[in-house]
Amino acid sequence: MKALLIHPADNVVVALAAVSQGEAVINDVVARTNVPAGHKIAIKPIAKGEPVIKYGYPLGVASAGIEPGEHVHSHNLVSAMAPSLRRGEFNSAAAPAPVVADAAKATFQGFRRPDGSVGIRNEVWIVNTVGCVNHTATRIVERFAGKLSKYPNVDGIHTFNHPFGCSQLGGDLEATQKLLAGLARHPNAGAVLILGLGCENNQMKDFVQLLGGAPSPRYRYFNAQEAGDEIEAGIAAVSELAAYANQFKRELVPVSELVIGMKCGGSDGLSGITANPLVGRIADKLTAQGGTTILTEVPEMFGAEQLLLNRATSSQVYDSTIDLVNNFRDYFRKHNEPIDENPSPGNKEGGITTLAEKSLGCVQKGGTAPIAQVLEYGQPVKPGSAGIALLNGPGNDGVSGSAMTASGAHMVLFTTGRGNPMGFPIPTLKIATNTPLATNKANWIDFSAGPAADGTAGLDELAEQLFALVLDVASGRKQARNEVNGYREISIWKDGVTL
Repeated sequence: MKALLIHPADNVVVALAAVSQGEAVINDVVARTNVPAGHKIAIKPIAKGEPVIKYGYPLGVASAGIEPGEHVHSHNLVSAMAPSLRRGEFNSAAAPAPVVADAAKATFQGFRRPDGSVGIRNEVWIVNTVGCVNHTATRIVERFAGKLSKYPNVDGIHTFNHPFGCSQLGGDLEATQKLLAGLARHPNAGAVLILGLGCENNQMKDFVQLLGGAPSPRYRYFNAQEAGDEIEAGIAAVSELAAYANQFKRELVPVSELVIGMKCGGSDGLSGITANPLVGRIADKLTAQGGTTILTEVPEMFGAEQLLLNRATSSQVYDSTIDLVNNFRDYFRKHNEPIDENPSPGNKEGGITTLAEKSLGCVQKGGTAPIAQVLEYGQPVKPGSAGIALLNGPGNDGVSGSAMTASGAHMVLFTTGRGNPMGFPIPTLKIATNTPLATNKANWIDFSAGPAADGTAGLDELAEQLFALVLDVASGRKQARNEVNGYREISIWKDGVTL
């Protein structure tokens, strides 16, 4: 099979491999030109101004008449994105039923924290209130790493550089504080050093209040300006923190307590039919057992919002979803930018033409799970709400992955058709959409959805394999490639003046 018809209502198919002019595509349709893998081919006549349909939904409209067998891309397809999402009426009769967890739950080996939360790693983290102390934190990590053998239950020590925390005001500073506080509270860290400078806008006393204010054996904090030797002071602090974290041991935990972030980056024309629906099956497996998944990348919901609204579990979730996407549209307009500037050049080369097409493929990562909560940037997931949490954040890989981490994701499933080495503070499993990428960048890729395009394995079979890998990584039996490579980064969403 050279091409895939995704939905019976579609008037295009997707080339699973490169198609040559004159080659049969599907049924009696013959390619009128060479078409790269991942790109679209018309299977019905499409008049100028008529919608091009994929996934059963319109991607945009034809900018010229298109005949069966023609390559459909930027030369004959344009966006028809609406400026705002219409506010409809929540239909309670059609809302998905609350999740009733499967009786036979999967389990993993995690670290139970004193507050009841669970981590899948037991690490010591250094969280910097300001970018001025980035290299100080790095030197502390480098100096202390050789001492970790004294603490057999501690998985590692890490810090995450960023340029912010000073010269910020108002909501811009608050967003930085919320993101950093989410990292400091993250259960994958058994203990945390908060390292400041002393004169920054993100003052230590204010930041500590975000963490509860009261003294805790989980935290140590100091300002470098107030220490005689900040490196030695840091080593002394993390020695105490490592001793505290060393008391935690893995124990059996139901998978209902697992939170997984779902994201895509460097998408191609196969993302929406291999890796993203594969991850969607993991979302369905996890939420069916009471777990939580996080979807963000709000601009990559534009044009696919109805798929999410149809799964809202309450009128509050329904209205909050509409506000989420409309407010992000307003964010674009505030900066005088078009709402459908996406897809990126790499996306287009891979076969994605319009933002609606990218979005319809992107939301496949949510499977069919119910939308249970909508979160602001920096807001933690609400425990016990099985289903999908929609999180406010942009599509940028670094910002969206960091946002899901700060909201409580234990790991991220990151699908990619072009490849990306980036990793976050948490295990970041890279899932290739195609076999050549998985083969060529085996040092980046944890799992390949390529067999679904090659015809050598079905998505259900691959989902069983991927879910087993997720549980192995959660239990510490395996590491993600980003952990092996030492790729752990954060990026903070900035929206304000710099003083």
